[in-house]
Amino acid sequence: MYTFYTIVRKYNVMTWDIVLTADKGSFTDYGGSSVLGYVACMPARMVPRFFMDRFFTPDVPVDAEGRAIVAPYALRKVESILVNAGFDRVAVIPPSKLEKAIGYNTKVVGLTVHDPFGINPVSFKLSMIFGGGPTWTAKYFEEIGEKISKLKSKYHFKVIVGGPGSWELSKEKPEWVDTIFIGEAEVDLPAVVKSLIDGQEVPNVVYGKNPKVHEIPPIINPARLGEVQITRGCPRGCQFCPITPETFRSIPLDVVKKEVEVNMRAGIKRVEFVTDDVLLYGSQKLKVNHEAITKLFTETMDMGVDGIWFPHISAPAVKSSPQTVRAMSEIARYDKDRAAAPVVGLESGSEKILTKYMRAKPFPWTPREWKDVILDATAIMNDNYIYPCYTMTIGYPEETNEDVDQSIDLVQSIIDHKLKAWIFPLPVIPMGVSYIRNNPFPALEKMPTRYWDLLYISWKYDLQITREMIPILTGGIGNKFAQKVVQYMIDRIFDSIEWVFKQLKETQGKYAYTFANVNLNNTIGVIKAIYWLFRLAFKPL
Repeated sequence: MYTFYTIVRKYNVMTWDIVLTADKGSFTDYGGSSVLGYVACMPARMVPRFFMDRFFTPDVPVDAEGRAIVAPYALRKVESILVNAGFDRVAVIPPSKLEKAIGYNTKVVGLTVHDPFGINPVSFKLSMIFGGGPTWTAKYFEEIGEKISKLKSKYHFKVIVGGPGSWELSKEKPEWVDTIFIGEAEVDLPAVVKSLIDGQEVPNVVYGKNPKVHEIPPIINPARLGEVQITRGCPRGCQFCPITPETFRSIPLDVVKKEVEVNMRAGIKRVEFVTDDVLLYGSQKLKVNHEAITKLFTETMDMGVDGIWFPHISAPAVKSSPQTVRAMSEIARYDKDRAAAPVVGLESGSEKILTKYMRAKPFPWTPREWKDVILDATAIMNDNYIYPCYTMTIGYPEETNEDVDQSIDLVQSIIDHKLKAWIFPLPVIPMGVSYIRNNPFPALEKMPTRYWDLLYISWKYDLQITREMIPILTGGIGNKFAQKVVQYMIDRIFDSIEWVFKQLKETQGKYAYTFANVNLNNTIGVIKAIYWLFRLAFKPL
């Protein structure tokens, strides 16, 4: 006998008015280690789908109605905003469950996107040096686009897309998208969603205003990896970055703790602070607020969490307050087996480039003192079990080989001092809402020739450091078999990859074209790759 519940599920009437989702590359917990998400920035033909689906972007668990048990923080925040605005049938759904969540009563489908066309700095660089072609981030977006387009033709809902990668779509809006939402959601998104539901005219692109702190509601359902926002924005104002100085706010501690509680109720004991610089929490005018940060860490740990991690920190703030860094490390109980590896902006060793594009980056020091800031800050972080992933921006229009030589000198100093850090020289990307949005995109042939020397020196050191740090990088992977497989894959790949970067240096990037025909997602491509790897195995380093 059919119950009412099974009947309505069978005939697709228990669907949702508003469905929030993301592509598979974004809607995942990366198996418990967020660093594995960078694999999705590789050209799709270079990484077999089996490994992407099984190890790098596995599906998240769902409840009986197909709703995500854990979800990306951005979707959880939008969910909370809409529920607080009075929308009551809102569901966060993974892309694999959309067909059962969307029906004739669905009015709006919202997506958050991170890198829909594969042109963010990491994706652009990896595509450039591995022979081009769409990245997994772009392929996943294309796949969800095809799925939503088919569902939309059947059910006639509206589609709104936002998130940090929405700028990529603003000049090339897919046909199946009705509105691109750029900016923060709290103030303007509810009205836009209501207009879409009511059939009113909505612009192709909407720019959301920044909310005041009290207008930002806490999440109401758990976020992946225990994500909890502590700051928004950054006051440094680097021209390559879409974040402007006036956007900086610190989230009140009571709101932070509410979000930690939401995650803990779902059994998530780790905490990942969402921030552009953890040392700016509670700060004014870029001055580290030691009391606010130590209180934040102490009260969070006192809630019974297993640990606190964070994605970003800045070198000048570290150098200006080593006692705060030490306190954070002690409170969060970092050690050699339990370390932090945040992304840190190294950007450039050129005083000219720093002065023109990121004058406030070294504050309270000057661009001329940048090298000492980096060396001192790296040593402080290392002493406290924090190992920075330094990113660089290379390829500004007026950048010369002399400027790149200064960057090489800075990187070599890190190496000579035997400091533990990863260094990633990335092409500078003219993101659509940054001050340099009208700059041309970098091209392989137009990069300063010394870029390839910088790339080789950096990656050679990165490979050395990664081998030492593999247990830390993969420690968050809950599945021990998956952890061992990923560790094995990393180690085997690194046996050969240094030679690849050496060839890129010696050919000034032209060796990248040799990868153009490698495709590990079809039989012929695999045979070609085996042949290529066989040849590579016998090349001297």
